[in-house]
Amino acid sequence: MNSTLRSTIFYTLLSLAAVLIPVLDLVLTRLGWGNWAIGNETCQRVLIFAILGLGLNIVVGYTGLLHLGVAAFMAIGVYAFAISTCSIYPFQVGFWGGLGIAMAAAAVAGVLLGTPTLRLRGDYLAIVTLGFGEIVQEVLKNVDTVTKGMQTIGDLPKPVVPWFKPPANFYLYEFDSLDTVPWYFLFLGILVLLVLLVRNLEYSRLGRQWMSIREDQLAASCMGINPTEVKVLSFAVAAAICGLAGALLASKLETTAEPTSYDFNVSITVLCLLIVGGLGSIRGVLVGACIVMGFEILLNRGTQALQRWGLESGGNVFLTPNNWKFLIFGLALVLMMQFRPEGIFPSSRVKAELHKAEGQPPTAEAPGA
Repeated sequence: MNSTLRSTIFYTLLSLAAVLIPVLDLVLTRLGWGNWAIGNETCQRVLIFAILGLGLNIVVGYTGLLHLGVAAFMAIGVYAFAISTCSIYPFQVGFWGGLGIAMAAAAVAGVLLGTPTLRLRGDYLAIVTLGFGEIVQEVLKNVDTVTKGMQTIGDLPKPVVPWFKPPANFYLYEFDSLDTVPWYFLFLGILVLLVLLVRNLEYSRLGRQWMSIREDQLAASCMGINPTEVKVLSFAVAAAICGLAGALLASKLETTAEPTSYDFNVSITVLCLLIVGGLGSIRGVLVGACIVMGFEILLNRGTQALQRWGLESGGNVFLTPNNWKFLIFGLALVLMMQFRPEGIFPSSRVKAELHKAEGQPPTAEAPGA
């Protein structure tokens, strides 16, 4: 089975499963197995972090630059969306206009971060992006005349889309925060569009330039590629996607949340889902997001089961499965680095690089399969 057919089967099955998740929720409830809330908040978090993973994958997976500032671009997208749409500000461009402004603001921030750090790689770049994330967080907390600081900005607009009601009634449907199914399909639709965009970018001239920089920057320069321009573009595109994810989350929550919500833990979580799923691979991003973020479903169900059996105790850390999350997650990362460092679905190039010392020949799989 060639790589193209494998990718087609994978995306078809994944798309079918994603569409049927809300139906699965109803079936599990009808069977008396309780409300798993698969299609509600948990799956929305999976989709949001999948979008963040697609953005980070451009910088880390394609361009080979270690980036720890995803949360900063997400926060910039959140506050750009809030300031451009909330009624307490004079702009009020609406939901769709706010998404565009959030992406543009985050992209500009990506250019501003990428331009002075072009000579840095590896740990040095990671430290700079980490520091940038902390600076953004402090700015959002202290420039309270604009951002409202720790008070947060609320009453953010929800999407309004044209809808059809038989026999021939067209109207504008406004999303409701309590009705999670429309939000789920909105996030899913945007994720699908981004997957198509990133996949086309991967096979474009720009995508090949990103990968050449990752493989050997000096050789790429000798071939006429401008590393400065290529790196800045990777920062800008990744930042725009992360800003979009932040704006979507803010609209769903109807508030910006506190600036501390966009801290270093968010950046590390997104990086971990790339490591688990596989660097440089869109399939890896999607699977990694499902594993890392969907793991909470099983923990919550475990907590509920222990409560029914009378075993759960808030005073006993060993009898509260939610307290095991980081222990199990950390152990899984250690085992992953030991036995499969390339991740579950890595790109063929990354897999070949990691196993070069073992003498394994590169596979013929497509680079982003």
